[in-house]
Amino acid sequence: MIDNLLLGIATAFSWHNLLYALFGVFVGNVIGVLPGIGALAAISMLLPITYGMDPTGAVMMLAGIYYGTSFGGATTAILLNLPGTVSHAVVCVDGNPMAKQGRGGSALFMAMFASFLGVVVGIVLMMLLSPALAEAAFLFGPAEYFSLMLLGLFAASTLTSGAPLKGIAAVLIGLIFGVVGTDVNSGVARYAFGIPELQDGVSLIALAMGLFGIADVLMYAGHLGEGTFITNKKIKGGSVRPAKGEIRQSMPAIGRGALAGSFFGILPGTGGTLAAFLSYALEKKVAKQPERFGKGAIEGVAGPEAANSAGAITAFIPTLTLGIPGDAIMALMLGALMIHNIQPGPQLISEHPDLFWGLLVSFGVGNLMLMILNIPLIGMWVKLLSVPYRFIYPTVLFLICIGVYSANNNLFDVWVVLGVGILGYAFSRLGVPPAPLLLAFVLGPLVEENFRRALLLSRGDMVVFVTRPISAACVAVIVLMLGWVMYKTIRRPMALQNA
Repeated sequence: MIDNLLLGIATAFSWHNLLYALFGVFVGNVIGVLPGIGALAAISMLLPITYGMDPTGAVMMLAGIYYGTSFGGATTAILLNLPGTVSHAVVCVDGNPMAKQGRGGSALFMAMFASFLGVVVGIVLMMLLSPALAEAAFLFGPAEYFSLMLLGLFAASTLTSGAPLKGIAAVLIGLIFGVVGTDVNSGVARYAFGIPELQDGVSLIALAMGLFGIADVLMYAGHLGEGTFITNKKIKGGSVRPAKGEIRQSMPAIGRGALAGSFFGILPGTGGTLAAFLSYALEKKVAKQPERFGKGAIEGVAGPEAANSAGAITAFIPTLTLGIPGDAIMALMLGALMIHNIQPGPQLISEHPDLFWGLLVSFGVGNLMLMILNIPLIGMWVKLLSVPYRFIYPTVLFLICIGVYSANNNLFDVWVVLGVGILGYAFSRLGVPPAPLLLAFVLGPLVEENFRRALLLSRGDMVVFVTRPISAACVAVIVLMLGWVMYKTIRRPMALQNA
């Protein structure tokens, strides 16, 4: 282990690999701050330039873009309620209220700090347990994936600080959005209403930007002509530093989030998005004062960010050791390896130790670079909060439209994001949370696909979901959660009547 680690240090700290990693994290960080582009588009565009590069340096650069995007996406999520990536949507729930309270600098610092610690945990687990974790992923079949994702959806419904039924309603609406498009099994267009653009489904970027960005602009549209600001609190230099006790208060949340992210990262198809949402739900459940969440709780930023970053790192485990990409980004990473005649699989660690261990060390080096790049810029980003509404929100609208259009070069997506924004504004007025809706949209097609696979393998026998231990455990937790929601729903009117 020590010899392998020394080999990785020697590989990652060679000057050309350091330059590749620095270039990757810088590009990824910039793209993460810009709404709508994302790591997938950036890696797709830069993949061809890796043809003539050294394989180790090429993978380090592409990996830097990947986790750099994850690192930078929290900036606009916290300051402008505009998630750069889907996994940062849950950070908006508490990060943006912190910014409006004049604590945007603290939220940004904690997001970066939690992200770095999440990466450290992911690296340690990847270094010690890669083969064992890869084998553990084989324990999850279609029934386990279905039950686990269904549990994630029910947990996400608790993100709301209001009535639980509103959270469940948001999940159901997200599932409806998720089934729009062509069915992968039958090839039949569902809920497309004869519109050709909808046969590919609703754009994920348009949905995220509409529910958060456009809806937020409409909420504050009445202030656009005034000299008001995002926050009326005075921005001081000290506001960049966390308040006394906030780091200590966040450490348990960071630890739980990093472990959750590491677990979900190794499961193909789940990744940091589900981990971030579940981490938030967990922190709200274990908190002594859950009513603080949604109003600027620091744990609501720290936990999901640690989970997101740890999931981004451990997602490389099934890709490298099993050759199974968990998502489209990991599929591009797999393609980059195969371009250089490197076959991912159980033999990769022994046949290409310089690549595996060099990549592992580069994760830590790259994230340290991101910390050094971003911490001095926190003060500059926080100054955005001092800009009047009439300048900020037209700029946000412009960036949203450009980002949504550039994703598919399709003007239809711009109309979609405007329509979703009006719907998101209505939801905000009714108290329906947007974050569970977005997670349900992402997981809905995967839930359906694994449900159908499980029934196909069991020849239509529904008992398969309660006879397999992991699936049965998830179903039991779901039943308990449903019972608790029904109990709270029935108890509230009775308590009001007695009062």
